[in-house]
Parts: sequence; C-alpha cells; structure tokens
Amino acid sequence: MLRPFLIVGLTCLFATPAAAEETIPPSREAITMSFAPVVREAAPAVVNIYASRVVAERVSPFDFDPFFRDFFSGFDQTVPRIQNSLGSGVIVDADGIVVSNHHVVGDATEIRVVLADRREFSGRILLSDAEADLAVIRLDGAADLPVLEFADSEAVEVGDLVLAIGNPFGVGQTVTSGIISGLARSMRVGGRATGYYLQTDAAINPGNSGGALVDMQGRLLGINTAILSGSGGSQGVGFAIPASIVRQYVAQAVAGQDRFIGPWSGLSVQPVDAGLAQAMGLDRPEGVLIAQLHPASPFATAGMATGDLILSVGGQPVGSGAELEARLTALGVGARADIVWRRGEETTRATITLIAAPGDESVVFQVNGATPFQGIALSDLTPRLIEDLNLPLDAEGVVVVSTSAAAGRGALQAGDILLGVNGLTVDAAEQAAALLSSPAPEWEIVLLRDGRQVLLRLR
Repeated sequence: MLRPFLIVGLTCLFATPAAAEETIPPSREAITMSFAPVVREAAPAVVNIYASRVVAERVSPFDFDPFFRDFFSGFDQTVPRIQNSLGSGVIVDADGIVVSNHHVVGDATEIRVVLADRREFSGRILLSDAEADLAVIRLDGAADLPVLEFADSEAVEVGDLVLAIGNPFGVGQTVTSGIISGLARSMRVGGRATGYYLQTDAAINPGNSGGALVDMQGRLLGINTAILSGSGGSQGVGFAIPASIVRQYVAQAVAGQDRFIGPWSGLSVQPVDAGLAQAMGLDRPEGVLIAQLHPASPFATAGMATGDLILSVGGQPVGSGAELEARLTALGVGARADIVWRRGEETTRATITLIAAPGDESVVFQVNGATPFQGIALSDLTPRLIEDLNLPLDAEGVVVVSTSAAAGRGALQAGDILLGVNGLTVDAAEQAAALLSSPAPEWEIVLLRDGRQVLLRLR
C-alpha cells in the first residue's frame, strides 16, 4: 500500500551544510505519515446498512406502448414495490446502538446491518428525525460490539485532520482523509437555511451517508450526511452532523423517546451584517439580533428583549439562527447555558435553564357533529404547537391540528388559525369545536393562513 510522505527539511535549501545535516530524518518512520493506527481504532465500529421499504407505485399495462399509453392514462393501478437503500452507520454503544441518517433508514420495513468483521444483525428504529436527518437504531441480539466514543465537536477547529469512513457506492468499507474546512455551515432546504454542519474536504460519496467523521484520536466528530455536488460525486465539500448534537439524539432514544425534544429558544433572530453592525455602533459584525421574543422564552426570563444582541451561548460564538439552535441542542433540555448578550453599549452575562417548548399537545378538541367539519381536531395555541406547525412566534388563538380529507370540503387545513365562526369571535378550542359541531345552513369562517387573513364561505 502506498503511503503519503511528509516531506521535512525544505528550509535546508537556504541553510548551511551543517544545518542541513541536522534535519536529515533518522529513519523511515520519521518521514512516513500513516493514518493506519486511527483506522484500526475506528473502522470496526463503522457498519454497512441495507434498508428496504415498501412503496406504492402506479403502473399501467400500457406503459410500454407509446401509442396506447396516452389514451389509457387513467387505467393505471397502484402496486407495492420494494425499494432498497444502501448507507453506513456508526456503533456508539456496545449493546448495539447504531446512528445513521434518516434518509438511509427512515420508513424502512427491514434493516440489515453488516459489521466490519462480516457479522450481520437485523435492526429496528428507536428514533428517527427527518429534519435533523438522524436515526438511532438498535441491533437485535447484539452485545460487546466495538464502539466509537464521542469527540467534543464544539472544540474542533478549521484545519484539524479528519477521516471519513463509510461504504461509498457499495464497494465496501473505505477511508478518505482531509481536514475540517468549515464550521457552522447551513444548507438551504425549501428556500430557508436549515441544519448545522461541520464541513470537510475528505471525500464523501453516495453510500457514505451515516458514516463516521473521526478525529486523529479515532473518536466520532460527526455523522456524514450530505455533499455539495453538481455531478453526484464528491467535489471536496462534504457535511457532517456534529457529535455534540448526535449525542443528544442517542441519549433520548436510549431513554425510550421515539421523538426528539430539543431546547426551545422562544425567539427568532437575524444575523448581523456589515450594514446592521454599523447602525448598531459595532466595530465588526457579530452575534445575532433578537427579532421576536415569546414571553415564556428563557431568554425573556433572563431579561432580554427584542433588539438585544446575543453574542455567545455556552462560551461559543453564534452568528446565525441555525448556529444558535445547534448550540442549545448540543447542551440539551434541562442544561444551564451561559449567555453573553449586549444592549446598546452594555454587555451582560446571564445563565438560563433550557426548557422544552411549553404546552400539552394531547389536549385537543374534536369536531363530532354532522357538519362539513366532522373529524377536525382543534387546540389552543401553545409554544409547542407553534414550533411543531412552524407558525409565527407571536401566533395566538385556536389552531387546526389535523383534518380529514372530506372535512370542510378541503377548506380548512392543518395550521389554520381560527378567528371567527358565523360572526362569533373564537377564543378557545373547546368553544370553536362546539360551534363547528352545530349544524348551520351556511358557514362563514375567518382565519389566518400563512400570515394572511382569509374569509371562507360554505353552504
């Protein structure tokens, strides 16, 4: 195997002969750099994952006939089809806890995990989160497995050496090397920045998803999850979910939760650019500006208000909303976080206790009357529902939690905020459910949808 060489003593070109003699390597080992010890430590805990799911596919007996296909387009039928995916995973607990990506195993009906030593286990999902693209799996009958310890990904720096280990293109376990090339990266999904990633130039290709990004001590720095590519192959820009965040998901999955609950900030922020920094009298752009603040937010409890500037969380700087949320997630619900913030020219330090979004999502009121709205579930708006439904932070009132296909003839949608029914102002979910359950010759409903007021009339 060819090994890269670390060339030393280049300054001898301009040095005296005596100085050059002092820099001659005494042995082959002195000039040879190898990642083999790190690979031996980390590779046994990186696994291959084969996932299968049943999907519904619409097919027509005329699909292969270009002439009849257009005339008989309505004669297709839905048939089940097995869809397979291939990815990687990392063992983080000797009793068979594996971390991978949601897009590798999400909705899988069968999961097969193959270890580096060729042992095979079936797996089941304990917790999977599409937005974070993380999944935690338990292997059936596993014990005394090799594991990767979590590294402190909050302490990583640009330029640190890293290895990416996974199963690209299904060719078998592969190791690539590189450095951390960026921190606090976000990706744009649906027009908005989301996620918080470590960026690396270590080659990451299809099939590496869910694999390990490890440091030079063989510890887990992150879970490889995405590449930035125009061709589908590695172009030197890969992204990994930091270990500090992965650790929180694993802890909740092992504790029996099937849904991740992260700290609730209760605020929305905007990054500080050069223009805003100048307007605020700052010598350089830094921190994030509080644009909205919920009264129940722990930041509000600490005395912060709209217009204040948050500079750091837990000793780490924040420069975007995604970075702020990631810093809080890494600490976890119940942790205490040291906050540095600024108002005007005064800088203040405060310690807050991180909480989950308040509200009991199980308190819903069902529309049961023989009306067009039968089957709709309503709830009073709480911070938890605001977060779950991605509603504006200052939203108030009664929200449609779910609706049947026929309810309201499609007029009402999940996330709608009811303001009035047939001329009566709606103040509570129980009241709204009673109004919508009572038969009426016609209906006039005032609601908010996507921030716009809408008037619906039904007969």
